[in-house]
Amino acid sequence: MDFTVNGHNIFMIVGITFLASVIFVEMMKRVAIFLKVLDYPNEKRKIHTKPMPMLGGIGIFFAFILGYMLFAPQNNLMIAILISSFLIMLLGLFDDMTKSETPMPNKYKVIVQLIVAAIVVFYGGLNLTKATLFGFTLNFGFLSPILSILIIVGTINAINLIDGLDGLCGGIASIYFLTISIIGFILNKFGGLDIILSLIMLGSTLGYLVHNFPPARIYQGDAGSTFLGFMISVIFLLGFKTTTLTSLIIPCLILAIPIMDTLFAIIRRKLKGQKIDHADKEHIHHQFLKKFSKKSTLLFIYAINLLFSITTIFYTLGYKNEVAVCYVLLIFIVLFLILKTDVIFERNKKTVKKKK
Repeated sequence: MDFTVNGHNIFMIVGITFLASVIFVEMMKRVAIFLKVLDYPNEKRKIHTKPMPMLGGIGIFFAFILGYMLFAPQNNLMIAILISSFLIMLLGLFDDMTKSETPMPNKYKVIVQLIVAAIVVFYGGLNLTKATLFGFTLNFGFLSPILSILIIVGTINAINLIDGLDGLCGGIASIYFLTISIIGFILNKFGGLDIILSLIMLGSTLGYLVHNFPPARIYQGDAGSTFLGFMISVIFLLGFKTTTLTSLIIPCLILAIPIMDTLFAIIRRKLKGQKIDHADKEHIHHQFLKKFSKKSTLLFIYAINLLFSITTIFYTLGYKNEVAVCYVLLIFIVLFLILKTDVIFERNKKTVKKKK
């Protein structure tokens, strides 16, 4: 078997970026402590109880840049990705360094995210022009740039929302990058930019997890979570451009947890008459934390995500009918578990009132 991408061994790509990330994140932890860039406890929206250094995302970004210089091709699309990734990282970094004093209004964040997405779509030419869904081919035509921008902005915010538990965001991102890499290997698409970036990001994110797995010693901050969301969306779109992916189902189900969490958050806040961007402690991971420890909650969510990813790999292998049944069962099981919590409705509120 050939385990190379553009002449580079895949294990070397992951290994070098992993080691670089471990070192860079450790360095950024010390910088964050020195500069007092810390995430302070907040009972309304956070679960940690002591100030935590927040520049882990910069370490991930530095490892990604090193991986790009060593292994990725140089073309207009890659330049667009680099420019956009740098801007989204800067946006998150600015927010991390100022949120304790004057938080940046979300509307300005969205404007920058739209600009970042537009650079990749219009300058880089990264568009979702067509995809299959339940056997039907969808051609998006003139809506392609708009849809592509919405996918990028939506993914950035979905990944940012899920970043509320030690190891969660980095773990889900790692599972995504690993799954796309395996699919590329199965389809013999190892020369595609999506696979190269997946391998680079896999090593970079795993290196961060060394420091962030419970008990975490550093957080990635918005600089890291928005950067990860951006790269996930870029690899999502690249998969269709390089034909590693054809069906919209594949990336959506690999990201089932963050997508469902985002949808539930929107529904929950609308039902309560709150703004969509209102921060709370009612996300999926918060609900499981009411019953399990941090590590148990994390491993449980990892297991769910891995089941979706493994099922998706079997879909790629051609077991479409069997996989369709598994997908339906998995979704129903997850929905059942989630709806037994307060993720949408405050089920326990009435019980508390009765006890009083």
